[in-house]
Amino acid sequence: MPQSIIASSRICAFAPTTDAARARAFYSDTLGLTLVSEDQYALVFDANGTMLRVAIVAELRPHPFTILGWNVADMSAAVSAMNAVGVSFEKYAFLPPDSDGVMTFPNGDKVAWFKDPDGNTLSIAQHA
Repeated sequence: MPQSIIASSRICAFAPTTDAARARAFYSDTLGLTLVSEDQYALVFDANGTMLRVAIVAELRPHPFTILGWNVADMSAAVSAMNAVGVSFEKYAFLPPDSDGVMTFPNGDKVAWFKDPDGNTLSIAQHA
């Protein structure tokens, strides 16, 4: 089967915001992403070579699941660095985390969830 156009194309990630200034500060200043462009429709960030379009929307009802995540090489270092810039991690009763908010799954994968200013659930993960 020939490779499709989609399979050989780069992906673009999306997240919504109702407050562009607040989202710009979070994604740029807190998470350290480079702002590439901004207009009345979206903030565009470079997320290590992946385009992240933070779409400006009139209203938003955040979903209860992860919409965007990053794979990290060292979960402990990532959690410490993010805590240092004010990111706090979610703790879910149905997924018992350690004291840092990191859930370790039976296969050794580690995941920690956090929210952006709009309440979107984001994550970092270290895969076994």
